[in-house]
Amino acid sequence: MNRVGPSVWRRFSSTSSSPTFVAKPAPSKARHHVQIPDTSFPLGYSLTGVHCGVKKNPSVLDLTVILSTSSKPTSAAACFTRNAFLAAPVLVSQDVLEKSAGHVRAIVTNSGCANAVTGKQGLEDAWAMVKATDALLPKRTKSESNEDIHETVVMSTGVIGQNLPISKILSGISSLVPSSLGSDFAAWERAAKAFMTTDTFPKLRARTFSLGGQTFRMAGMDKGAGMIHPNMGPPTNPGQLHATLLGCILTDAAVSPQALQSALTYAVERSFNSISVDGEMSTNDTIVVLANGAAAGETKEIEEHDPLFPAFRKELTSFAAELAQLVVRDGEGATKFVTVSVEGAPTFTDAHRVASKISTSALVKTALYGEDANWGRILAATGSVPLSTPIDPYRVNVTFVPADGTTPLPVLVRGEPELVDEARAKEILSQEDFEIKVDLGLGSESAQYWTCDFSYEYVRINGDYRS
Repeated sequence: MNRVGPSVWRRFSSTSSSPTFVAKPAPSKARHHVQIPDTSFPLGYSLTGVHCGVKKNPSVLDLTVILSTSSKPTSAAACFTRNAFLAAPVLVSQDVLEKSAGHVRAIVTNSGCANAVTGKQGLEDAWAMVKATDALLPKRTKSESNEDIHETVVMSTGVIGQNLPISKILSGISSLVPSSLGSDFAAWERAAKAFMTTDTFPKLRARTFSLGGQTFRMAGMDKGAGMIHPNMGPPTNPGQLHATLLGCILTDAAVSPQALQSALTYAVERSFNSISVDGEMSTNDTIVVLANGAAAGETKEIEEHDPLFPAFRKELTSFAAELAQLVVRDGEGATKFVTVSVEGAPTFTDAHRVASKISTSALVKTALYGEDANWGRILAATGSVPLSTPIDPYRVNVTFVPADGTTPLPVLVRGEPELVDEARAKEILSQEDFEIKVDLGLGSESAQYWTCDFSYEYVRINGDYRS
């Protein structure tokens, strides 16, 4: 059974004296690292990134510390990996959030070592990072203090199965003094850089938004370039395994822990759970949101029943999607940023599953790298997903949509193949950004995924990741 057309086979044939397929380098990602005005960052946070010695190169940052300095309660919410091999930082952070009833004032993150599958020692090390960071926080009054409640969540990223150089990390944390941390762009940039592993640029964004006539700010950073296919959820919800992704979003709005968790769960499903670089899974995924109320004046915390809640959730979802897309743009070896849109589905879940399957298909992703409009692979991926309403092949449409606003190219219309202009197809697929649109013709629900191609560079990076 032929899996590729004759023209594609000729490109790769070792008998050809002049193969036409040429490896393409990944485009520069530097333009995605942008300067952000200091006034865009949320009030009441102090942070930095430093080198503590997890990574060998002393010029590379590997430790991030973020403190909420607001005099008001800081609410926290998080979504975590559901991998069976939960990393020590995930277990510890879940415990911190539960015992603090969603009130956390600090985040500490190291890169270079995941502290995953490290047994009892890994848990002790993660708790040591929490306690050392707790010590940096402004002291609570005696009535507010409780030695059993910690106020720091911890994240780690890097190689699995190795113990942290914990003495170096603890020395790095304890060496910080108030003057070491800041709230300007330089401080936020250092914090974002210390998150990085194989990332090629720090993923940092900020924005202002209005709720009820008042201005608030939101900023966030994340990391990830490989082992990316998240499917995160809050600690109490069942879920599937998912991938290496760390991130935090900080706002100076006042939101209750319950409302913040509800908004984050909704946002993650439509952002970080809708990206895929390689469909691979890891042990440390964590997205944390802090809301410290520093800009809220005397305003009460937003609750789920509050009229402002839908607007806040929408803002958080949009911002989370912006951060999530940066991960795909920095996919290891990626040369394309591809939006997979599935429309006309019976349910959102149906649309999301189809978009996920297309985005993780190795055959689709290699065709994208080769700029080959092999839409049969898209259909094969689509048809392999069991849906709540069975697919009718004679209702399905597939279209390639260029990002430059020029005319889209239908390749399948109501189950009938179009006479495709191959030159036009090549023109669209040679762009760095474009969209694959699939209309199932079964309903009114839709979902999007953001993915990238598979290149030779991806294999090179992951062939010797530990060296």
